[in-house]
Amino acid sequence: MTLVDTHTHLDAVARAGGLPALIGRAREAGVGWMVAVGTAPDDWDLYRDLAQTHADAVRYTVGLHPCSVDGTWEAAVGSLAGFWESPARGLPVALGECGLDRFHLPKDPEAAARVLAQQKAAFSAQLSIARSLGCPVVIHSRGAFRECVEMIDASGVDWARIVFHCFSEGEAEIRELVAKGGRGSFTGILTYKNADSVRAAAKAQGLGSLMIETDAPFLAPVPHRGKTNEPAFLRHTADYAAAFLGVTFAELAATTTANARAFYGF
Repeated sequence: MTLVDTHTHLDAVARAGGLPALIGRAREAGVGWMVAVGTAPDDWDLYRDLAQTHADAVRYTVGLHPCSVDGTWEAAVGSLAGFWESPARGLPVALGECGLDRFHLPKDPEAAARVLAQQKAAFSAQLSIARSLGCPVVIHSRGAFRECVEMIDASGVDWARIVFHCFSEGEAEIRELVAKGGRGSFTGILTYKNADSVRAAAKAQGLGSLMIETDAPFLAPVPHRGKTNEPAFLRHTADYAAAFLGVTFAELAATTTANARAFYGF
């Protein structure tokens, strides 16, 4: 059965010339597709090119990550919609990742307030674009779950088009997303001993809307925790998820693949 890595970062490995080998290892592990998620203008064109060169394995998104927001964010966000205007070059499957990140804010309170205000402005602008396009949206939320939910509510974006990637909140939060029509996507954190609340959230969401991801090169699952993550390692997360959800690997693979392809539309 084929798995989909619904959220990975391939820019560094691609620039180092290692992408063909990485795709080969992924396929050997049963990972047939990967979604390369954009974070800043310097990876958007790269990912579009990769999705053309490796059209049987890679899809891509474009978005401005909250930690990439700076004084030039308006120009960057202003160029996003253009990626949907050139079908011949390959369309993104989603806008994102975008959102809010309180974890990496400056320590100085005044500086933190300025940065967060910029993040919110950039997030709001991207949500507005996504609403106009009617496209899926990949949300980055770190230490800002309530604020992200409120901004999505205010934006008018269809919650069925929303995924909170690397979901690391608890059962109450995932139930709120599901009630609104959204979902979370889960990483190798599922395999960590101290991640009971994340496993409870995955169970509460249920297999019917589950998506799994690596967020490579970060968050490698057990038994590779602490190492550089890659799409091939998704198999460990999938095996672990199947066991604690009480289903076969084949059922988990088939369902999560169908969920991913339906959400991203490929």
